[in-house]
Amino acid sequence: MARCRGPAHTVDPAELGTYQQAVRRVLTHDLITAARPRPGVLDQVLRWADQMAEDLRSLFGYTLIATTAHVRLVRELDALDPTQRQVFSRKGRPFDRRRLAYLCLLLAAFQRSQIEISLGDLVRQFTPSANAIGGLGYDPTDSAHKAALVDAAHWLLDRGALHLSDGSLEAWARGHDQADALFDIDHEICEILFRPARPVQHLGSVTGLLSDAPGGQNRQRAVQRARRLLVEHPAVYYADLEPEVADALRGRGVAEEVARVTGLKVERRAEGVLLADPGGNFTDRPFPGRGGAVTRAAGLLLAQTATLFEESWAALAHLDVPSSAREHADLVRLVDAGLPRHGVVGELAWTGGGGPREPAAKAPPGEASRMPFVDRVRLEGMVADLFEEFGAASFTNAWRQDPRGLLDAALALLADLRLVRPVPGGVLVAPAALRYRNIQGALPAREDSGLLPLGPLTGDPRANAPAAGTDTAPHETEGSR
Repeated sequence: MARCRGPAHTVDPAELGTYQQAVRRVLTHDLITAARPRPGVLDQVLRWADQMAEDLRSLFGYTLIATTAHVRLVRELDALDPTQRQVFSRKGRPFDRRRLAYLCLLLAAFQRSQIEISLGDLVRQFTPSANAIGGLGYDPTDSAHKAALVDAAHWLLDRGALHLSDGSLEAWARGHDQADALFDIDHEICEILFRPARPVQHLGSVTGLLSDAPGGQNRQRAVQRARRLLVEHPAVYYADLEPEVADALRGRGVAEEVARVTGLKVERRAEGVLLADPGGNFTDRPFPGRGGAVTRAAGLLLAQTATLFEESWAALAHLDVPSSAREHADLVRLVDAGLPRHGVVGELAWTGGGGPREPAAKAPPGEASRMPFVDRVRLEGMVADLFEEFGAASFTNAWRQDPRGLLDAALALLADLRLVRPVPGGVLVAPAALRYRNIQGALPAREDSGLLPLGPLTGDPRANAPAAGTDTAPHETEGSR
């Protein structure tokens, strides 16, 4: 009987680490070119393109587009995730709806016959399309509109869809007389950047862009979804999953196959599974890493929360975790609220099979469906303690007079990292957050400048903190490494 070939079956054991690094590059970069993310990476990835395409297709159902000039991974999405917007950002600021709309309209303005286009001509083609959309529009005298257009153009420049051959976007944005810019258009990159799963004009809901939900009798779909969750999320909790996906993840082999192609380490806990990254590179949001006052405050809040748990775990309230299906349904409604209704071909509209899913009627034994609750008053007290311990000046001029604003920003970051779940009156603390309990001990000493630095640690959401829970009491949780 022929044996089933496993992932990376053609890779020499001596070169497995190089192959795994190439896979991590593809999974963490939306587009790889000769210059992006840096010179040399494209050649490293292309060397393994054939084996990688096979593994990514068989394990995850992903499609790898690889040419001599660029590499792009086309993912299958099982659910909407607010953190996905990080792909569309500039200088760390996610695009708002105006910027996303402008980006789409700019791509639509490029004609296949065009090799180059001036910024002035591009704006002249773009403006009528923007003004034809109610609630959008483009006013060249509005600085906010111009800033949004510049951000969208820079996004295309960063990915090589446009190349600046003359002039300056910034000079044009500042309104200098006769300022203009000349772009070369790379139509191949424009084409691979926009590859929707369905014709967008036929969509009746954003769920039409999602993969079909795994059927109860289709184990292969459930296994693929389990693998995708492992690479898309820092920690995967059984209580958030459909029963068939949770069963697949509990079994030996699924996580181990993903670990073989990525080089990550499988960690199992009572609540779920994660793939830890000892190198600290497999993430789009490094944490703690080096960062500003918000990142520092978020790390220190986790340390104080862990101390609170060790001292008074039994006295804390434990609340039911909000249904992931309900949260997803709310996000779908929010996105669909911006869907244009005119021009949609109703009889061909896809609603998709990846819409909101109802949770299991009863969680299987051993799953954690409750999390410790930390109320807002206690969180504000933690920040006040940090200001007293380190001094307000340690949190920069932007926050020294606004501790509550700093708390809001820190909690938003922790929620984005899936370490806390905001609920009315406070937050629920995810099991993964307890891996940061020793973060304060890892902080460098305070410098003479009065600023509180956060030096280079070995972690990020996959390396240091997110364990997928604990097998024992919280104070026995494995700490930062």
